[in-house]
Amino acid sequence: MGKETMSELQQNHDKFGVLPFIFGGLSFIPLCGVPFGLIAVVWGLLSNKRGSKILAMIGALGIATTVALYGGLYYFGFIQRGGIYDSLRVRLAESNLTNLVQAIEFYKLQNSEYPSTLDVLSNSQPQEQPLFVMDPTTMVGPDQKPRQFYYELTNNGSNYYLLGVGADGIPFTSDDLLPKNDPKNTGLVINPGSKPAP
Repeated sequence: MGKETMSELQQNHDKFGVLPFIFGGLSFIPLCGVPFGLIAVVWGLLSNKRGSKILAMIGALGIATTVALYGGLYYFGFIQRGGIYDSLRVRLAESNLTNLVQAIEFYKLQNSEYPSTLDVLSNSQPQEQPLFVMDPTTMVGPDQKPRQFYYELTNNGSNYYLLGVGADGIPFTSDDLLPKNDPKNTGLVINPGSKPAP
């Protein structure tokens, strides 16, 4: 066993141990790694030991990874138009519309009339059974307010229109989203203008 010289002891004392770099590595865990990244950055910037700049860079890269990952998810999920996320929003809207038809018909069985608005229908539901009356295809951008599906009573309240207004925001056009229910045994009416263009 060789004896360490004074300069070797000094060099070992000037190096970081493993713990700071573990914090730096943990910073790459999405979202929950951000506090570890902050600790690594601060530790690296405040220390005079060798490798302190590397530690700070590792922590900063971990934080940047989380920002890039969640920023990308937000962009593709809420802002970007076209692509798979639009398709998923359309499918979710159609599923919600289909569930709304069932809830509207059940409301009529209980109350002998269709609800006057979707808010009336939503407020009639038990709290443990939430009803989604907002159109998920309109939820884009932080400053854009989501809107409800289009619902209107017709034929003196004996029938109703229910649809998503689509990208143009106008009901009864070819880009409308419709429930997948068969309207034969319901009060649902499909306006011919809402059907997709051939």
